[in-house]
Amino acid sequence: MTVYVIGAGPGAPDLLTLRGAELLARCQTCLYAGSLVPREMLVHCPPDATLIDTARMPLPDIIEHIAAADARGHHVARLHSGDPSLYSAVAEQVRRLAELGIDYQIVPGVPAFAAAAAAMSTELTVPGVGQSLLITRVSTLSTDMPDGEDLATLATTGVTLALHLAAHQAQQIVDAVAPHYGADCPTATVAFASRDDQRIVRCALADLPGVLDAVGVRRTAVIFVGRVLDAAAHPDVTDSYLYSQARMTKLRNDAGH
Repeated sequence: MTVYVIGAGPGAPDLLTLRGAELLARCQTCLYAGSLVPREMLVHCPPDATLIDTARMPLPDIIEHIAAADARGHHVARLHSGDPSLYSAVAEQVRRLAELGIDYQIVPGVPAFAAAAAAMSTELTVPGVGQSLLITRVSTLSTDMPDGEDLATLATTGVTLALHLAAHQAQQIVDAVAPHYGADCPTATVAFASRDDQRIVRCALADLPGVLDAVGVRRTAVIFVGRVLDAAAHPDVTDSYLYSQARMTKLRNDAGH
């Protein structure tokens, strides 16, 4: 039997992938985080499936439920919000599954930063402005950042930032980033991306703490920082080579050979 760790996406029920929906339909047991995963996704489970809300469940209990279902010969769905590769606390779960000899597969989901960019109708890699995206977070009392990954160090790259789990630390973000990006650097914060209560807040970097406090955004948000957010105003902005005359000419020449 197999445990499928399925990314549920950022929140909209219809952003669950086709693969995720198909696997949910095969699993006789589904463990899901009720505080983050829309219940509408559970309609893909078999009508007689065992559904277990893990929102307030410690990890040993979660693993115990999975192991028991596996022993009964069940395929198991472990339904996570977002994409399992980012800030999902999946690593410690699969380590324990491996220790128990339980087979597992990870199924990707739509990550929050991609849903947030779509909500803003924004490409995050614009030629001439920015071709890199750095996904990170800030240190908190519960989870510190490893050596060399503090935000001030990462900000020296100057690339577009996508900050997860950081809306409650807006002043810390400004203090770390402003010396490298400038107080006037554009920011965009997307809270609850893809959901009915989605909110988009744009402001200059220096204004970020006050603006987020004023609108009450403190969690479930992605904060972007970078000139790419106002790419049209950048003096070096250019079009992609993909549609350029030079590429079209090369394609025609190659076809003629």
